Amino acid sequence: MSYGLYVMTALAGVLYVLSPGPAFLALFSLAATQGRPAGARFVGGHLIGDLFWTALAFAAIIGVNQLGPTLFDLLGLGCGLYLVYLGIKALRSREGAAAPVGASRPLMTGVLFGLTNPKAYPVSVAMFTALTASYASGLSWDAAPWLLASALVGFIIADIFLVWAAGLAPVRRFFLRHGLVITRLVGLMFVAFGAKSLVDAGRGFASRA
Repeated sequence: MSYGLYVMTALAGVLYVLSPGPAFLALFSLAATQGRPAGARFVGGHLIGDLFWTALAFAAIIGVNQLGPTLFDLLGLGCGLYLVYLGIKALRSREGAAAPVGASRPLMTGVLFGLTNPKAYPVSVAMFTALTASYASGLSWDAAPWLLASALVGFIIADIFLVWAAGLAPVRRFFLRHGLVITRLVGLMFVAFGAKSLVDAGRGFASRA
């Protein structure tokens, strides 16, 4: 058993939540106008979607990994390209491009937002692939429940931090004033993780060349 795999999975869960994106922007917008309780209900609902898409991501990663390292590297390559695409798109965003999600029912909004977010699956696959690629031999169906539990720990840690941070008065003021800057940080984060995924895939191909 490689404990490093589970540590990296938890870290991937933390970074998956903390990386700015649609849910990140929705949480900060909601907390800026309605405070931490609304933000906490939103992320609590969104956690259901995070777990759902992460379970599918692990199913894809483990399935591809057991079919062979070449397909695993192809998955990393495709996901890396997708993250870079999202990053460039975010970097090119304009004022008002990321409309805040406002709702009188934050919990249900979080659930629906998490389950219907079209970027959740490919981004989760890319994120977990990028950070667990060096532990590919430990990715198995037997380890899947522990991997999901590790990701859940990471999600909860990151959600607690985000709700706390989003409710800070200076953060709320800053977000309302500089939402476009934060949106463009999405680009930097996604491009960075996309580049890592591409590098790891490239090394895998090179080692078998």
